Amino acid sequence: MADIPEAELDDLWNEFHAVVNMTSRELSDWLMTRSAGEQTEEMPDQSGTKNGRRVLEILGKRRTDLTADDIRVMRKVIDVVTTERGVDMEPTAGEAHWRHRLMTLGHDPLKPLASDAGGTRAQQQR
Repeated sequence: MADIPEAELDDLWNEFHAVVNMTSRELSDWLMTRSAGEQTEEMPDQSGTKNGRRVLEILGKRRTDLTADDIRVMRKVIDVVTTERGVDMEPTAGEAHWRHRLMTLGHDPLKPLASDAGGTRAQQQR
């Protein structure tokens, strides 16, 4: 397990799972589409971007199994999504390339957040 205080890990875990509003199945299917990156039908576990595959791996883990690299990826995903989405995180239609880029990280801007935990960082930024 990563060396991070338990309360901080709980907050990070909850915020990551709120911001990543696609299920692991949805993300896996998305990563296998041409829109998500180079298609590798022979090796589906290598479809999509490296970050997208890392998010998918993290979604399949238990909190106690997270590594320091997982923590880094989770923080990066939260930062990218909250920077791109702004404060409100309401479902928003945007240009296709913008939506597709966020979907590669497990966040579909047309879907509501998984829970209110994603608003934590937005509220802190106000």
